Amino acid sequence: MADLGAILGDLAAETQTIDEVVAGLPAADWARATPAPGWTIAHQIAHLAWTDEKSLIAATRPDDFPAEVEKALAVGADFVDRGTEESAGKPPDELLAHWRAGRTALAEALAAVPDGQKLPWYGPPMSAASMATARMMETWAHGQDVFDALGLVREPTARLWNIARFGVRTRDFAFKLHSLAPPTEEFRVELTAPDGTTWAFGPEDAEERLTGSALDFCLVVTQRRHPGDTALVADGDGVREWLGIAQAFAGPPGEGRKPGQFA
Repeated sequence: MADLGAILGDLAAETQTIDEVVAGLPAADWARATPAPGWTIAHQIAHLAWTDEKSLIAATRPDDFPAEVEKALAVGADFVDRGTEESAGKPPDELLAHWRAGRTALAEALAAVPDGQKLPWYGPPMSAASMATARMMETWAHGQDVFDALGLVREPTARLWNIARFGVRTRDFAFKLHSLAPPTEEFRVELTAPDGTTWAFGPEDAEERLTGSALDFCLVVTQRRHPGDTALVADGDGVREWLGIAQAFAGPPGEGRKPGQFA
């Protein structure tokens, strides 16, 4: 069973890592373009703040969340972009304060969710631990966009475990998102953790296997790197197909990054 307290601790550490980078930026750098088309560093932070706000509604006012879903349906596929735009134009100090307050409130709310309670979302309902893991995944992924925009290298940490596990668990979601039947058999996924140990998922005797670094895997399932620009090794047609469509985040199929974009 997932340890909610540990996940929230990792989420706090991950957000602080990004916070320390953007807090010291000159105002002009907040307008710097990131690898996400049309999004600046300000957009990346605004998006994290917006999603934290929606997650807070789910955790504290679940009966109000159906109205949020109705709003999203009324706006259409770009409802996330519109929500992001609402805050991206704020002065950097104001936007940063907004993000800090929202993520703190969300962490407190998730910690208070009773065991077994499911929280509503734009997709299937989630436990508090799953929502915290999803926030960890998104925070890390959008943080990668910030690091890439600034030409900085982020050292991988043991916190990648949360994203790697989430990436494996969302395998079938990725296939369904592309109107494809998920494989009937589990894959074996063996990843080299930042400390050199192995994180293994799936049966040892699985016919299809994926091996490589945890960092490469996390970059692929969050669509921050093209699979061809990593050292991941896919053994099996199903695994190779999965790498091409892997997506740990909700919403329409992402375009991902172009081959060679970060070569």
